[in-house]
Amino acid sequence: MNYKSASFTTSSVGLDDCPADSQREVAFAGCSNAGKSSAINSLTNQTRLARTSKTPGRTQLINFFGLSTGKYLVDLPGYGYAKVPLSVKNQWQNHLELYLNERKALVGLVLLTDIRHAYKEFDLMMLNWSQRSNLPVHVMLTKSDKLKRGAAQNALLGARKQLTDFPHASIQLFSSLDKSGIDTLEAKLDQWYTDPAEPILAGPSITPAD
Repeated sequence: MNYKSASFTTSSVGLDDCPADSQREVAFAGCSNAGKSSAINSLTNQTRLARTSKTPGRTQLINFFGLSTGKYLVDLPGYGYAKVPLSVKNQWQNHLELYLNERKALVGLVLLTDIRHAYKEFDLMMLNWSQRSNLPVHVMLTKSDKLKRGAAQNALLGARKQLTDFPHASIQLFSSLDKSGIDTLEAKLDQWYTDPAEPILAGPSITPAD
């Protein structure tokens, strides 16, 4: 898959206005300071494809980036730092919940978490949800450049041990700054986009954390 060819397609408020032609899509999720937009930009080798901001939590829509016919990267809203009214946040959470529970084209979830603060409440909730729904999840320990090599490897080992109860989960180190881990991410995405199995329909309900 040529991820460098990704281009913005549309921003969706809710499930009804997601692309109708999608056959397979992989969603990127994480707390607002996990470096999600930076990771998508690194993957696609584009500096402004996914919006980045010095104020985390600005992305409040479900953003679709087309790769090839019927295949999309999806940037989900981040949580934890968004300075928006509670009524807006609640509405935005409801839209995200519907997407995660009912989007038939969703075949995998990339969960980004800061290597220095891995597995916050939102992360654990997403892991539990993916397990109940039998949806594969790939954890990216972002900002690995913030630790020395030995410390980063120890953090990876510790985080991997916490995934023993999640057989559908895989994990890697990643740094948008030094571009490390992109090959591993591409290999996982290639697997999901080309797997001949039917896309999985997520079922159990979740409520994203504030």
